[in-house]
Amino acid sequence: MAKLLLGCIADDFTGATDLANNLVRAGMRVVQAIGVPATPLDAEVDAVVVALKSRTIAPAEAIAQSLDALRWLQAQGARQIYFKYCSTFDSTPQGNIGPVTEALMEALKCDFTIATPAFPDNKRTVFKGYLFAGDVLLNESGMQNHPLTPMTDPNLVRVLQAQCTRKVGLIDHAVVARGAAAVTERIEQLKGEGVSIAIVDVVSNDDLLRLGPALAKMPLVTAGSGVAIGLPANFGLAPSSQASALPAAGGLRAVVSGSCSLATNRQVLDFIQRGGAALAVDPLRIAAGVDVAAEALAWAAPLIGKQPVLVYSTAEAGAVKSVQGKLGVEEAGAMVERTIAAIARGLVERGVRQLVVAGGETSGACVQALGIAQMQIGPQIDPGVPWCHARTDVEGLPVHIALKSGNFGGDDFFTKAFTVLA
Repeated sequence: MAKLLLGCIADDFTGATDLANNLVRAGMRVVQAIGVPATPLDAEVDAVVVALKSRTIAPAEAIAQSLDALRWLQAQGARQIYFKYCSTFDSTPQGNIGPVTEALMEALKCDFTIATPAFPDNKRTVFKGYLFAGDVLLNESGMQNHPLTPMTDPNLVRVLQAQCTRKVGLIDHAVVARGAAAVTERIEQLKGEGVSIAIVDVVSNDDLLRLGPALAKMPLVTAGSGVAIGLPANFGLAPSSQASALPAAGGLRAVVSGSCSLATNRQVLDFIQRGGAALAVDPLRIAAGVDVAAEALAWAAPLIGKQPVLVYSTAEAGAVKSVQGKLGVEEAGAMVERTIAAIARGLVERGVRQLVVAGGETSGACVQALGIAQMQIGPQIDPGVPWCHARTDVEGLPVHIALKSGNFGGDDFFTKAFTVLA
């Protein structure tokens, strides 16, 4: 079996599929592993993305999990390592982006790497070191209200430096615009100034493609998923429709959502306004001991044979904070995740074979509840969100599953998704 070209470590499950999606679009055959595999790779692929749930755990544990993933990828012969985080760069002041990056650098004996969450296809751009979400700075985009990792500073050099012991610098857009040779020259200059990690400005896909060749010999790349479009060409690969081919889809259809992002709020509203069957989950009723999962499955049972159904806990920022105030931030989130995951498993047990999951933490909980060990990456629904095919531990049944980051997708995503598999 050929050795891996690219070994990837992602800090959440939707982020992993986001990265895998861009690699597939650029011509790589990709498998996503849920957690660090216990056995060697047994598939003919160009890249593996190891999906961790490490974004919001303690930094020491995130480092330990990431190093475990690194060792497995190295054992499979990976020629380059890619640490993937969110396009909103969300993290706490203590990490985990900075600490994990530095731990991987030390393990790989890497003296320099880049960092950029830019993903222009999803309107995430970096200019002069500042991260924009659409036309506004990150801290004006709604991410300042994120329940677990609120982002109040859009200056990425400043944000990352607070998490790192190594010096953080900037490769600005004037350099990137001149191409790979100019980027390489700037890297050498920064290294001479004692800089070990550089935020890179990116405002378009052309910037990503110019950046790609400059990263060819870098042992470690850290980024959102955008940088992925410029890396397969370094290995002599080009886009191919065969890279995204999945088995034919069938079975019933459903959506479960635990994200409270502005984008997911709009998607829930759009689904309901189109006449979709939808049920809201109330965290306070879960906390009161009500079997909300059983109620939701009883509600869905007579409907799923007729149309896709949506079960959601999505809410506006004010409502989320009210619930957190009553239950605590971590407990409120964990309760909802467990409930949505139980509902997802129950839906698969009842015949759902096409399942959309919205929210990074929710996706992690659902994938684990379904006993999914790895996923084959298929066609894109919207930028950053592909359909995947996986085998569950529900009687070994296969499902097509889409794991959507809360901030990704157009307003009609929950309706559009199923048309891609039609």
